[in-house]
Amino acid sequence: MSDLVIRNGTVIDPVVGLHAPRDVVVQDGHIAALLEPASAEAATAATTATEVVDATGLLVVPGMIDVHVHIFSSFSHYGVDVDPSCLARGVTTVLDAGSAGAQTYPAFKRYVIDVSDTRVFALLNISNIGMVPGAETDPAIGELDHLPFLNVPAALDCIEANRDTILGIKIRLSRNLAADGRNEPQALDLALEAAAAARLPIMVHFANSSVPIDDLLPRLRPGDLLTHCYHPHESGILDRQGQVYRSVWDAIDRGVLLDVGHGRGAFSWAVARAAMRQDIWPHTISSDLHQYNIQGPVFDLATTVSKLLHLGMPLLEAIRRVTATPAQVLGMAGQIGTLQPGAEADIALLELAEGDFALTDITGAVEQAGQTLIPRGVYRAGKPYTGPTTQYTEHNPPWYHGRFSYPPVQPPHFGHTHQ
Repeated sequence: MSDLVIRNGTVIDPVVGLHAPRDVVVQDGHIAALLEPASAEAATAATTATEVVDATGLLVVPGMIDVHVHIFSSFSHYGVDVDPSCLARGVTTVLDAGSAGAQTYPAFKRYVIDVSDTRVFALLNISNIGMVPGAETDPAIGELDHLPFLNVPAALDCIEANRDTILGIKIRLSRNLAADGRNEPQALDLALEAAAAARLPIMVHFANSSVPIDDLLPRLRPGDLLTHCYHPHESGILDRQGQVYRSVWDAIDRGVLLDVGHGRGAFSWAVARAAMRQDIWPHTISSDLHQYNIQGPVFDLATTVSKLLHLGMPLLEAIRRVTATPAQVLGMAGQIGTLQPGAEADIALLELAEGDFALTDITGAVEQAGQTLIPRGVYRAGKPYTGPTTQYTEHNPPWYHGRFSYPPVQPPHFGHTHQ
């Protein structure tokens, strides 16, 4: 007897190259089988299952994985509650991108990781304090403003005590977070030192930085991530003529990964299109979900994926970038990010709705999309999530038909001035 059978849905699993009708059988929190809907095995499984779910008209995909969120709620001013904001929206695994540093990580583990239904991992901020203050707080204090906060031995001690949950190092390279840029070079040195010593990857937030991109990228190693790859600000991946820097190509060839990290300031239709025309596609699609964008323009990971679909990414490839590839980034390939038998039964039910949907980038530019992904159900280790869901104050479901009230950004600015 099986615990759960999800019938009549269209299964998409890039790991096995599957995009076809299948019935999904779950036993003891793991995928037991993928069955042809009309088969005798499927009929028997449905007859004997404890629970049968009809997924007619829905996509049945591995639980989505978001490799860039901020969920240290009630502590970091960025933090959102992870279960209502992620798990309820089809995301079964998240990677918090540097909300906590060595001094604050024990609280993050105790009050978020250990008590959440969502599977939570983290990148440790190279700054001991993490993202507790920031450019948005009063007073505005960047985590790299004071170099004594960047303590490599403390970071390494924290990592060694939490190898099961800390999967890498995070640094935010922006002038306004690093004493108007003066601390950026040394902060980068220390972050790379910690990542190398811990034998872990680094994720680099890189926008409005005083460090030239041609100096940064050669220092990144295979498996390191450059997030916010489609931002429209200074220090982007495009030069002033809208061409991809040669160093970006070299980094990709070397195994450096590009991550979307939509956020409040890092996804521009114009930049994304210019990059995609040159065959620069992200390896992972992430939301950079936090308090300043959860009411738009991000809303959730499904909405971010919908924007990549609108830009022409094939559905199978978009699902790959929120399932199979991030599972590899987390070192959990075969365990999550797939529906093949034996994997964790993390499952998202998504509707690919057809219609006219307004999708907005961070500049306020609105584009009308013909389809969007809407989460309709989620299972974590075979158990349905029935808890609260984040409510959108002005619009639900999450597409927006106007402009946002957060501070405006400048029109897309290709490239940067070398210092």
